[in-house]
Amino acid sequence: MVKKLLMSFTKESSTMAFGSPFKRFNKFAWPDSRQFLEEARSVGSLRSERLANLIGCCYEGDERLLVAEFMPHETLAKHLFHWENQPMKWAMRLRVALYLAQALEYCSSKGRGLYHDLNAYRILFDQDGNPRLSCFGLMKNSRDGKSYSTNLAFTPPEYLRTGRVTQESVVYGFGTLLLDLLSGKHIPPSHALDLIRGKNFLMLMDSALEGHFSKDDGTELVRLASRCLQYEARERPNAKSLVFALMSLQKEKEVPSYVLMGIPPETALSTKPLSLTPFGEACLRTDLTAIHETLEKIGYKDDEGIANELSFQMWTNLMQETLNSKKRGDTAFRARDFATAIDCYTQEALGDAMQAQVVFPDWPTALYLQATCLFRLGMENDAQEILKDGTNLEARKNKY
Repeated sequence: MVKKLLMSFTKESSTMAFGSPFKRFNKFAWPDSRQFLEEARSVGSLRSERLANLIGCCYEGDERLLVAEFMPHETLAKHLFHWENQPMKWAMRLRVALYLAQALEYCSSKGRGLYHDLNAYRILFDQDGNPRLSCFGLMKNSRDGKSYSTNLAFTPPEYLRTGRVTQESVVYGFGTLLLDLLSGKHIPPSHALDLIRGKNFLMLMDSALEGHFSKDDGTELVRLASRCLQYEARERPNAKSLVFALMSLQKEKEVPSYVLMGIPPETALSTKPLSLTPFGEACLRTDLTAIHETLEKIGYKDDEGIANELSFQMWTNLMQETLNSKKRGDTAFRARDFATAIDCYTQEALGDAMQAQVVFPDWPTALYLQATCLFRLGMENDAQEILKDGTNLEARKNKY
């Protein structure tokens, strides 16, 4: 099953450009399959509405595959550099900057502050037009041998000296993205800094925005970009201070992203009413009794058949991870730290449901159980989206 899943995913991903929900690696990027699995688990534990979250992984022989949430409205590069109908609005550019800073701050708070090759192709737009940072750049070996592109003009100075990515390097990449948002072009930082020093920063601004942006806001964004692009890494701001600075620039907070992006309302999926099955309703309420009763009715058997679908090594690793989560939960329970215990047990259940989805991609129950866990963990938006996916998948299966 894993091999069949891998073949179908890699065949599709080979025809898709940046923004694909699939990322394929070969043995040169990840020679040790166990390290690949552990790294994917670590990245997969992150859950944020600012990320295009990792939802599964698999490996077979020399092949490794990551699967992330599907983002239907393409990349920032598409909307900034190759737009067809209208340029991206100034308010949306400011929102992209803020959401990206929030994504980086979240990752840093979870101990994943390093991001490889941050660029406009790594920013994707979800069904509601909200920008999200691709999770693929969080993988330590996601660079396919390189952390940055071969164009040295966009590479952090310290990376040229050491070949290592630091959190300050990530901030430098954020600065280059601010230049992209300002100009609508991919301008080398050295050229942009020359213009800024010469007080000619208005020459940086996208001509398509003429008369449609605040000069004060533009000045502040230029100031932030120049701080991020400082030659000395220690002089650059951190993600938290970037979030604080960008929050004050948001003037159209109440306008939905799909409106700012010009996406027709009928394609913004979350605006459509969702007709839930009784199982879906139980998941929405996190009614564990009703969920249990439904699972019994459909003949659900925990873990049945999964071991036969996974390699022995992967199954062993999964069992170890499950035991570790359970142990942490049991320790917290004995200490009467019930909130931590529930969180550990829920994280364990979420991991099980995600692995089940990888093995059985056409099984709606795996999505429903993920949604229940996410609701319990307080991740409302992610839970709602997973619940929609489960409902739509079940409707398609029942149709045929």
